[in-house]
Amino acid sequence: MPIRLAAVLFLAAAPMLAQTRFDGTWKMKMDTLRFSGPPEEYLIANAVYQCLSCVPKVDVKADGTDQSAAGHENYYDTIAVRILNDRSVNFTFKKLGRAVALSKETVSPDRRTMLEEFQNLGGKESVTGKAGFIRVGEAPAGSHTLSGKWQMRSIRNDTQAGTLTTYRSIPNGLRISDGSDSFEAKFDGKDYPLGRDWLTTVSLTLVDENTLEETDKHQGEIMTVSRMTLSKDGKTMGVESIDKQRGTTMTYTAEKLPSKARR
Repeated sequence: MPIRLAAVLFLAAAPMLAQTRFDGTWKMKMDTLRFSGPPEEYLIANAVYQCLSCVPKVDVKADGTDQSAAGHENYYDTIAVRILNDRSVNFTFKKLGRAVALSKETVSPDRRTMLEEFQNLGGKESVTGKAGFIRVGEAPAGSHTLSGKWQMRSIRNDTQAGTLTTYRSIPNGLRISDGSDSFEAKFDGKDYPLGRDWLTTVSLTLVDENTLEETDKHQGEIMTVSRMTLSKDGKTMGVESIDKQRGTTMTYTAEKLPSKARR
């Protein structure tokens, strides 16, 4: 689902202390992305769509109309599911009546792979791309072919948006901007607002000069914990992000851009 991907593509983060080694703009190397943990699991039957792996689970009519998505307000509050044919389904995610993400998921003729074409609209810049999945669980008899379990194997952005994150020093902390959100947090482990309210917060802990930990929460509940580790030469950064809700892990490498390439 695109919001999950949106969440995946905007997780890059790193530290600063009056000009630390993390200071600058970093670009996610998409070919290094790796995912592990439970697969996505969907069920579409009797004009009802269920995301069984979502936390909390999604259970809505698949009639193309906006349906309430309680528990997902951090990203979207309604979802519209429209079945296009026996292999393709369209999704529209909205928050406060405004579309924040669109996607089309299409199962291959042999039913073994699935392609997700997504567009995330929630930030200042639109992010478009594609994600590839393989089937790891069969669709129940009589259900739509998108039903079953799917494991992500690849993801690619068609736009630069969503792959860059810039870090700037503030006293004992960082100002972080990723093209979608911009926020400030100190290295004191305290919660700071991500946006205009305190429903979503971020805390930073500088483990050492080369290692930063970030904890993201929603309404006080931990959503993701990420650890960023710089290479000895300071040119690359390894990122490990754990989704505490679903028990999945994402890892990738980011590279530091030369000053002239930064935005």
